Amino acid sequence: MKKLLIVSGRSGSGKSSALNILEDLGYFCIDNLPLSLLPSLVHYFQTSPTVSRIGVGVDVRSLPDDLSRFDSVLAELDNMGVSSDTLFLDARDDVLLARFSSTRRKHPLSTDSRSLSEAIEQEKIILDPIASRASVYLDTSNLNVHELQQTLAARLSNNSQVTILFESFGYKHGVPLDADFVFDVRCLPNPHWQTSLREKTGLDKPVADFLDNHPEVEALFHDISEFLLKWLPRLTADHRHYLTVAIGCTGGQHRSVYMVDRMADFMKNRVANIQTLHRELIRKK
Repeated sequence: MKKLLIVSGRSGSGKSSALNILEDLGYFCIDNLPLSLLPSLVHYFQTSPTVSRIGVGVDVRSLPDDLSRFDSVLAELDNMGVSSDTLFLDARDDVLLARFSSTRRKHPLSTDSRSLSEAIEQEKIILDPIASRASVYLDTSNLNVHELQQTLAARLSNNSQVTILFESFGYKHGVPLDADFVFDVRCLPNPHWQTSLREKTGLDKPVADFLDNHPEVEALFHDISEFLLKWLPRLTADHRHYLTVAIGCTGGQHRSVYMVDRMADFMKNRVANIQTLHRELIRKK
């Protein structure tokens, strides 16, 4: 069975970079394909022994009638026995404005009578049917190309079963807008205030030992894990392939990293595909 990933999103959100990254991950990628031609493209590759994963960029450059047929095209692909997912990239309006201003590129919807900010808002409305059906929604407002590559590699799985991404982050750097669940562990004792632990991370044993010695850490771990175990079967039954669980502390270095790694280890025997991403640690590299 062929694996198809539709890559969409607002202009300036990083779709071209995402397609380049997918090529590095082994996808055969095509950008700006008219949506109506998608079934024909997949049919062409059905008998190819060398192409098993296809990435296709779809955005507002397509014909308006194409975008309105998104649901019917997906249904046609299902009837062909093609497993498809949709990756939707987005960013805050102010970030998109800054990106277009810095590159001096023309927005595909801007005209002499429509300003850049109006074009950005109009594009959001046009692409909403695709965004609402996305299997993976990714906010790129705070990601550079390296971080985008790390994030996509963590979130994209070859398995059709549910994949859970546990992501640590620091609240002072912003909450991940693409998370399905967000848990706050700032209420736990902070290793930052221990001089010997300040430069270490939640991946280091001394930090783990420090947190293991506090009963409130165990209590919060129990509550989060019980919540996920209760609701994962419902999410799986709803044909969700990807789920992002974000856990945050103040700086994203100690408590959230510890909790993410411990939660991933706990869940790995209960869910087939587990990924971890330590957002702030990636940025420090």
